[in-house]
Amino acid sequence: MTDSVKQAPHAPSVDERTLNGDTGMDAVTLHVGDLESMSSYYANALAMEPLEERAHGRQVYRVLGRGRTPMVRLVSTPGLPAVDPRQAGLFHTAFLFDDPASLAATVYRAAQEPRSRFVGSSDHLVSEAFYFTDPEGNGIELYTDRDRSDWSYDQGRLQMDTLYLDPNEYLRTHLDESVVAEGPNRAGKVGHVHLQVGDIETARAFYVDAIGFETTVDTYPGALFAAAGGYHHHVAMNTWKSAGAGPRAASLGLGDVAITVPERQDLDALVTRLKARGLEHADTGRSVVLRDPWGTQVTVALPGTGTEELLER
Repeated sequence: MTDSVKQAPHAPSVDERTLNGDTGMDAVTLHVGDLESMSSYYANALAMEPLEERAHGRQVYRVLGRGRTPMVRLVSTPGLPAVDPRQAGLFHTAFLFDDPASLAATVYRAAQEPRSRFVGSSDHLVSEAFYFTDPEGNGIELYTDRDRSDWSYDQGRLQMDTLYLDPNEYLRTHLDESVVAEGPNRAGKVGHVHLQVGDIETARAFYVDAIGFETTVDTYPGALFAAAGGYHHHVAMNTWKSAGAGPRAASLGLGDVAITVPERQDLDALVTRLKARGLEHADTGRSVVLRDPWGTQVTVALPGTGTEELLER
């Protein structure tokens, strides 16, 4: 891939080394074998609704979300092998909810869906989270953040942990049937994406040094957490099952990690970092697209990405 747009001069306010503090995550893309089954799963279990779809030859792209916020793009790719839990790719997509009642309602839905596999729940100090696996083996985190004023730091490093969180007690405390009934009308979005990688230092060189996230937590064995704007993490990378993995084989599962930056100047700064490291990329004017060392596509785009743009990627 090569650049296709002449770059504008940088504004002095743009940090050439790191992403804008207002960076966020966008809808994740999954290659799926059974589009109708997976669509119904995300609709029933996570209260998403289909927003739009389009055929691309033999493939069908379908975007689901809440309100007008895209949260997942499913790409029908029957014939590909199943997700290999040992290869690089997706550990989980983390869907963020505004408050404990919204989280509890979604956890309740996911737990009631017979195709869900409940993996566990954790208090991470900065957030409370519940984990599931979808019918094709893709990891899912459902979570809500604690207020940033409640986060703690030790010598400038954010403190996170993995403590037991009783799911039944959480539902007893926060579940509200009226919130469950609101379904897709209750806001949600992609909060972060957690990846499986072959080794941490290669991942750090790509996601921190090149893409521009800042390390937030690097004390977990075999894992790295990174973010923009002081968030606990927009991306995480681990080698717990995938240590030593090479480039991904074509398979079902993760298709694209989507990141949103506020201004074109942020894309210009990204392009400068990528050129300095000799990383191939495509610049469409509204987005910069490249692949990580394991072949996962990463798209960094301007805000306002609608279903139309997602369907064209």
